[in-house]
Amino acid sequence: MSDGVLPMFPLGMVVFPHQVVGLCVFEPRYQTMLRELPDDHRFGTCMIERGFEVGGGDVRASVGTVLRILGSQILPDGQTLLRVEGTQCVEVSSWLADAPYPRASVRERCCDEEEIEPSLLQSTESAVRALRALRSEVLTDERLRHDCVMDTDPWVRSWQLCAMTPMSTLDQFKVLSLSDPNDRLRLVAEICCERYGDYQRLLADDPSRYSFD
Repeated sequence: MSDGVLPMFPLGMVVFPHQVVGLCVFEPRYQTMLRELPDDHRFGTCMIERGFEVGGGDVRASVGTVLRILGSQILPDGQTLLRVEGTQCVEVSSWLADAPYPRASVRERCCDEEEIEPSLLQSTESAVRALRALRSEVLTDERLRHDCVMDTDPWVRSWQLCAMTPMSTLDQFKVLSLSDPNDRLRLVAEICCERYGDYQRLLADDPSRYSFD
């Protein structure tokens, strides 16, 4: 996409490029947004730093993701279920009036021009897969897939690793905010190491003493 004005759907979560997620749209203003989307069915999202998703008055992050609608379903109660995929990272230049839904002037973040270090990509992937396996061992009610299909393109693969990593929303935002893909991979690897140690201690101690939210 080129720089310009983008309809925005701020969320209390982070969506990475090349990550597929489900959304539920129920507020009238966002129902209006869906009806007024351009033909490419794209809109933006960013994390809400303070406040709530419903009703407005929230404080929004300046870095976000462009989303593309893959599928939708309108429920009998009027709510709309969306299946969306992140396509690219953008920076919010300025927020426009919410009339009636949020809109922002955005510009592309040229953050994928650096060459990804193959060894770093491989070691980070190993760390992510090891953490997912250990988390599934600790939290037996939450079995994470070990056979995730990864894209062969290193750019796509690096974003997929970000999405696959079990981490807090704040850490997700820190990762998304980094402009250098190698810095993102290094931070993901550091988060994996910290989390792995936490889960190891949890296996050896009383689970009620630890929180991983």
